[in-house]
Amino acid sequence: MQKVIEIEPEKKEPLDKYEKGTYGYDVNLLRDFPNTVELENGDSRLIISLKYQGRVMTSSSGGYAGRSYGWINHELIESGEVLPQFNPVGGEERFWLGPEGGQFSLYFKPGSSFDFENWQVPACIDTIPFEVFLATDSVAVFLKDMEVENYSNFKFSFELTRKVHLLGKPVIEDTLGITLPQNVKYVGYESTNIVKNKTGEDWKKETGLISIWMLGMFTPSPEVTMIIPYKTNVRSDYILKDDYFGKIPEDRLKISDGIIYFKGDGKHRGKIGIPPQRAMPVIGSYDAENQVLTLLKTELPKGATDYVNSAWEHQKNPYRGDVLNAYNDGPLENGGQLGPFYELESSSPALELARDSSVTHIQSTYHFEGPENELDSICREIFNVSLEEVKNVF
Repeated sequence: MQKVIEIEPEKKEPLDKYEKGTYGYDVNLLRDFPNTVELENGDSRLIISLKYQGRVMTSSSGGYAGRSYGWINHELIESGEVLPQFNPVGGEERFWLGPEGGQFSLYFKPGSSFDFENWQVPACIDTIPFEVFLATDSVAVFLKDMEVENYSNFKFSFELTRKVHLLGKPVIEDTLGITLPQNVKYVGYESTNIVKNKTGEDWKKETGLISIWMLGMFTPSPEVTMIIPYKTNVRSDYILKDDYFGKIPEDRLKISDGIIYFKGDGKHRGKIGIPPQRAMPVIGSYDAENQVLTLLKTELPKGATDYVNSAWEHQKNPYRGDVLNAYNDGPLENGGQLGPFYELESSSPALELARDSSVTHIQSTYHFEGPENELDSICREIFNVSLEEVKNVF
């Protein structure tokens, strides 16, 4: 069944029926644009935009009156303006491509310096809409042919198949290995992203490889703390990379035995990355102000060690990159700001694909909202720490 939200203006619910910050407010905003898909299962809902490359714009665990979990740039969307470098319209899960920096970058033209003024997001993941999709009440599938060129002048052509599946309670509990407490509201969804090499030749390390890069943009608050567990019983060159945009101050980043804590208040720009040797499949955040626990789960292919390096520099090791990232937005050097928002991210290994072969990257996102003592039980099951510990880190 095809399910597209296109309602005649006189039948639309008025914007002022729902306050800003609710899911209903954001749905009404996004309904002004064609080809928007809504998935629903009781009070669990999410809305996907074809205009913005099949991204999950936001979700709710409480129906239209519930909290909107994704960060959405209302002003930019309402303006209709198309920005030259990047259109930060928001969305709590979007399909992107790596690497961002380096000699195989997809975001810098050949010969340019790795500075923000030269950074350019490829059109296929920024301004070109998706056209083909199938949808039911709980599943949406998108197909798109894409082409990008890297810093070393190699062109990639590929077919993307993207499926978003809204999950029910039994699947959420089974996937995470938890039992949901009685008074906790929930929404969870899984995205399956398949890239098929249509270039006509194999993708090789010498000319550069790409990766599937999934990013979730969420609404910050003064009391958001990102929670990034890591393996302690392995060897790696580093536990985390924390100097993407300059060294992160100690009052914003804490490394304990097995868990990294990172502020998500949208007030200081910084990014961290976890190498594949250290990565754990579930990362998350807790918003103590609004009592929302967010989890992101990704598949970590066994034995995979080659991940693209997104550092903004000519790299000695272009395949020694991160599998998981977390980002806190903040003012740029020129005083402007993209958000504010914070991000939780995952990447596939570098795609060394033979022609006409494909690879799949699966990521799932969950939001739980309710009494803190009940959310605490989930946090302990997933991360083996209490929410009281998380709240008192900073």
